[in-house]
Amino acid sequence: MNRSMPRRGVLAAGLAAVALPRTASAQGRPIRIGVLTDMVGAYAANTGPGSVAGARLAIEDFARLHPDLKVELVSADLQLKPDVAVGIAGDWLDNQGVDLITDVPLSSAAFAISDMVKAKDKAAIFNGAASADITGKHCGPNHLHWAYDTWSMPHGVVDATVKEGGNSWFFITADYAFGHSLETDAANFVTAAGGKVLGQALAPFPGTTDFSSHLVQAQASGAKVIGFANGGSDTVNCIKQSAEFGIQKGGQKIAGLLFLLHDVRGVGLAAAQGVLLTEPFYWDTNDGTRAFAKRFAELMPGNMPGSVHAGQYSAVTHYLKACLAVGQAKAKASGRAVIDQMKATPTEDPLFGKGWVRKDGRAIHDMYLFEVKSPQQSKQPWDYYTLKRTVPGAEAFRPIDQGGCKLAIG
Repeated sequence: MNRSMPRRGVLAAGLAAVALPRTASAQGRPIRIGVLTDMVGAYAANTGPGSVAGARLAIEDFARLHPDLKVELVSADLQLKPDVAVGIAGDWLDNQGVDLITDVPLSSAAFAISDMVKAKDKAAIFNGAASADITGKHCGPNHLHWAYDTWSMPHGVVDATVKEGGNSWFFITADYAFGHSLETDAANFVTAAGGKVLGQALAPFPGTTDFSSHLVQAQASGAKVIGFANGGSDTVNCIKQSAEFGIQKGGQKIAGLLFLLHDVRGVGLAAAQGVLLTEPFYWDTNDGTRAFAKRFAELMPGNMPGSVHAGQYSAVTHYLKACLAVGQAKAKASGRAVIDQMKATPTEDPLFGKGWVRKDGRAIHDMYLFEVKSPQQSKQPWDYYTLKRTVPGAEAFRPIDQGGCKLAIG
């Protein structure tokens, strides 16, 4: 993990910079956005201080165009504990005037917070949480799901791998809601493509750093592909340890089902080269993404934005557009009114391009199938990906009628 800026420095800088001018609407209370994230745990590199930075940049850009809408940013570390996350969220909503909770890289916490914002008529946009059930059986009128999920991420990877002959799979799975959802969705893709699932090994989360016993089971299974249904430093450790066990040299392929830019950095190109992965954002895609990356790197020296960080920018930008449309007073009074406005308005920003938000709360945009470069192919720091395929938004996410969301009916 690359934590280039001290935690306190990021938070202090963010709070100082995003308290916007008290101008014509000074009589109203500010819109308050809370970034609930993982500052030091397994997902810190992919979320954490970078998620705060992504939200901050969105607020700063919006302030330049609309200085009369007051916005403030707060953030906290959920410590990868559902009870801690729920406690912070409850205090924010009840006592701190927070109107929108974002990020939440823990699916079990996202489920609980989605119920909370519905009961209190506030809003949540989940970027770090990945379970597709957030807009499936756990969908609701007061929350959205941005960036990626456990359906969209393995979709392209599994399809491409099976077509290349990887038709038998064994999964190493983080033993909580996210891991189970990721394995289930990936396994469904395997069988739909004519492949077979030979078994699984569950790894306690958080706290597992030694995956040797799980890798031994995977080797013994004889599966052609070992799928890592985990994320962050868990995926990094699995890939590093699989190299130590000689798994790839022995002829088995590995698939990181939720393998992100900062995970690639953690593994290193020598070990990660050739791995297929799916992401909704890559910093070196076009002029807009490169301009954002430059600004992000100024806040996070030595770092580049990943998909969750960019998702924070995209989601907060669309949220603030909706707040402006319904008016600050109404936005403070009803999170559902803002979410309805977000669903009614097409999305557009320089990072995720054009898209829309479905009735079930799923933000729709293009996804990309990448292959990790070799060390020889990489020409500069963070030059990690070769684009293999663009997956149009209409194909990239689970069809709305297959998720079991009651909001999708009618």
